[in-house]
Amino acid sequence: MFMKVERDQSRFRQIVRGKIRQNLRKYVTHGEMIGRQGRDLVSIPIPQLDVPHFRFGKNGSGGVGQGEGEVGTPIAPGGEEGDGRGQAGSDPGAHILEVDISLEELAQILGDELELPRIEPKGRNNVTQEKTRYTSVRRLGPESLRHFKRTYIQALRRQISSSTYDLGQPRVVPIREDKRYRSWTKIPQPDASAVAIYMMDVSGSMTDEQKQIVRTEAFWIDTWLKSQYNGLETRYIIHDAAAKEVDEDTFYRTRESGGTRISSAYKVCTDLIAREFPPSDWNIYCFQFSDGDNWGEDNEASLHLLREQLLPVANLFCYGQVESPYGSGEYMRSLRMGVSEHGDKLVLSEIRDKDAIYDSIKAFLGKGK
Repeated sequence: MFMKVERDQSRFRQIVRGKIRQNLRKYVTHGEMIGRQGRDLVSIPIPQLDVPHFRFGKNGSGGVGQGEGEVGTPIAPGGEEGDGRGQAGSDPGAHILEVDISLEELAQILGDELELPRIEPKGRNNVTQEKTRYTSVRRLGPESLRHFKRTYIQALRRQISSSTYDLGQPRVVPIREDKRYRSWTKIPQPDASAVAIYMMDVSGSMTDEQKQIVRTEAFWIDTWLKSQYNGLETRYIIHDAAAKEVDEDTFYRTRESGGTRISSAYKVCTDLIAREFPPSDWNIYCFQFSDGDNWGEDNEASLHLLREQLLPVANLFCYGQVESPYGSGEYMRSLRMGVSEHGDKLVLSEIRDKDAIYDSIKAFLGKGK
């Protein structure tokens, strides 16, 4: 019976994976359909997936095996399915099923469907450090690691079993054989060897809809990169005419106004890498999102920083231009003309709307760098 249940569960998981593959583009497009649960699971709505279940009829109502029946006799009571006739009832209707799936499994499906190549990390990705964890209890050890609760319980058990415990004078006196000590295990912990740095234009021309596009794409990018590295650091930079490093919540919720200087974001990014992420040890991925509207005289300064400071140290620099009714889109043209010598590291993507997120992710990560 147990083996049969396991087999049915395995088959159900295969059906779920098949449904996710069929609708992956839709899930990528609609970010609101993916909700984080803790650190390891996401909820995926699976339409038109009928989970096997028993359906009971009414006793004495006839049916298969109860009489010969007549031509035209309905198998089940009621009218045509879905005809809308009948009175209001108390039974629940059919609902879309939400299935929890691990980020690791989701990343595998994403990589297969987008045909993303495996990334070859550099630096300290194979170097491990040992972390001590207290996972068990033993009879010998230093007094500084004595487990007082376990020692007390052991002494109490001994006194009760030897009939030396006095309820009138409840004293528990441990002896040497009662003492218990915490024991540790050294667990290898891979060093975090990759960082994803997200930069976003938050000037007045970037709308909430465009930020939702950025948020959705960043989620899928993180999902894939985390499947390739044992640890992934993320950093966030926002800018209008000035730039600053912020936390994730601020990155997606901030709405500013005023002009745009992309070079300010590049300067903050350059300083961040120099301060925290030496290129010899870290795999550096930069993802910039903007509507392409930049102060005209700042284009050359931005391209200079990109050519001389960022592209030489990054594994990959991805620029996604989100179409805006207010932005000029000029910066994309400047990149195409001004940064040709680093074409293997620079990836450009025009994200016209939510439907373009899927292809943008494939463009960014398809090189496997």
